[in-house]
Amino acid sequence: MVEGLFFTFDSAFEMWTFRVAVVALLGFLIGGTLLITRPQEEVMGHPKGLFLLFMAEMWERFSYYGMRALLIFYLTQHWLFSDGEASVIYGAYTALVYIAPVVGGYLADRYIGQRKAVLFGAVLLTFGHFFMAFEGDASLGQANPMINVFWLALALIIVGSGFLKANISVLVGQLYARTDIRRDPAYTIFYMGINVGAATASIICGYLGQTVGWEYGFGLAGFGMLLGLFFFVIGKPLLKGKGEPKDPARIAGAKEWGIYGAGLAMVALCWVAIQYQELVGVVLGAFGGALVAYVLAILTFQMAYGSWEKAPRGPFMVYLVSALGLILGLIGASQSIAYSDYVAGASLVVLIGVLIQQSMVKTFHERDRIFAAMFLILVSVVFWALFEQAGSSLNLFTDRHVDTQGVNAAMFQSINAIYIVLLAPVFAMLWQFLGARGAEPSTPMKFGLAVVQVGLGFLVLVWGAESVGVNVPTPVIFIFLIYLLHTTGELCLSPVGLSAMNRLAPAHLASLIMGTWFFASATGNFAAGKIAEATGAEGVGEEAGKQLVLDVYSTVGWYAVGIGVAVMVISPLVKKLMHLDTLKDDGDLAGMAEAGLEAQEAGVHPETSKG
Repeated sequence: MVEGLFFTFDSAFEMWTFRVAVVALLGFLIGGTLLITRPQEEVMGHPKGLFLLFMAEMWERFSYYGMRALLIFYLTQHWLFSDGEASVIYGAYTALVYIAPVVGGYLADRYIGQRKAVLFGAVLLTFGHFFMAFEGDASLGQANPMINVFWLALALIIVGSGFLKANISVLVGQLYARTDIRRDPAYTIFYMGINVGAATASIICGYLGQTVGWEYGFGLAGFGMLLGLFFFVIGKPLLKGKGEPKDPARIAGAKEWGIYGAGLAMVALCWVAIQYQELVGVVLGAFGGALVAYVLAILTFQMAYGSWEKAPRGPFMVYLVSALGLILGLIGASQSIAYSDYVAGASLVVLIGVLIQQSMVKTFHERDRIFAAMFLILVSVVFWALFEQAGSSLNLFTDRHVDTQGVNAAMFQSINAIYIVLLAPVFAMLWQFLGARGAEPSTPMKFGLAVVQVGLGFLVLVWGAESVGVNVPTPVIFIFLIYLLHTTGELCLSPVGLSAMNRLAPAHLASLIMGTWFFASATGNFAAGKIAEATGAEGVGEEAGKQLVLDVYSTVGWYAVGIGVAVMVISPLVKKLMHLDTLKDDGDLAGMAEAGLEAQEAGVHPETSKG
């Protein structure tokens, strides 16, 4: 034990890690405050509004990741859920967080504008994070009546994130003209705020929550969100009128309050959904499947023939029936309804047959590109399902089975963000270097590499744990290695995928494709919860429980490597579908030198380096 100035730490390393995180966070707070309060219109060559958004987003991400680092422990240790139950709740929560921006982005674009959407989201988030600090009697477990406040807190954070995350990055782009060369470095600065908030939150809130008390960890996360809201409110003049409603008449009178009422209705819906996690999976499957089927129908019948009316009735009706059969079959299979899997399989075969037949009848590049985008989206589901073990099963594994050298397990959630800060500029330069020599891997190849790396991360951890013996705590170096491989995989997929969706989608389908990307991220997060559920091993003893986790990790690791290699093998065919020779190159994701921490960081309208 090491006595600090205010707290007692389990090791000197934990103490100094905590201190460095606090100093770094305070440094950015003081520096950001000085920048946005200077009398000049611009500082460091950028409008002060950029640094206002930096501060707001840094504190919002601080609150989100601070709470996220503690959530799985809070579920298992305070509310006394089993590992499996807690993992499914965690997966449903993160899935809803990823899908909510689709609604938040739509309402901002169509009605209230980005600034008011961000403000409304920040208010919901502030209440949500503070409600997390209300614990009640821990001895009662799930019989504690305060659990309803806990569900409400999660619902507020989900909807608040939907309004804020979808729109704050859009505000960054609106501060600059479309041709302004400062747009790309502006996004680099903005994404740095995300990374700083995420890295410091897991260390500071993670330590306080696990060591001092849950209310201190969650309370500090809530205070961070309050700071972000404070900066955003007082800094409104720095936005120069950007992000306001496109058509104020649409929200005249009480109509604007109707939008906020719809947001609160979403909170109520999420309050129910987070308590019935299987419902989340069904909804994701149904709406995700319907969205993909709709996009493919537009390409195959409307765009190919010029209008819905000119499309051939027979193939179109077969397509509709098979798409409906596939969706209903998948829903039925998830509920263990007899023969549902056969219905889904047969419908899928018919659906693919119709698409192939129509592709042979009518060929055009835009459809091929969307087929390529759908393939990449499907691969991303596999990646996120494995990558997002970090906050659930891997967090629990670190806490129970790793020699952490006296450091709280929640603090290890900061490793990914720290690696992003260190490696994102390296990857951005690497792609630029290879691109200048015509040797840059294609986007499908990068996706394959990402899945291989996430699989190798699990295999390295399994090898490390078994090499020292299952009955011996796993050396902490293997936790650093799995996060390293997962982060390098993420840098091959996340920022690359966002720019690919932007480039491959026709202008009139851009929102639909981005919505599909968000649905895929949400589906991956929910699947991550189901995988983590399989690692739950209550009542079998520590050694047997550890072995079960390693067996699951070994299985998913080898599957991931196999899938990744398969993607790499067929990547030339997918690249051919992209028709890069006739595609206008909009460049990489703006701010790629710091991008990559999360699939939704660029919002619903990703900016590219060529505007």
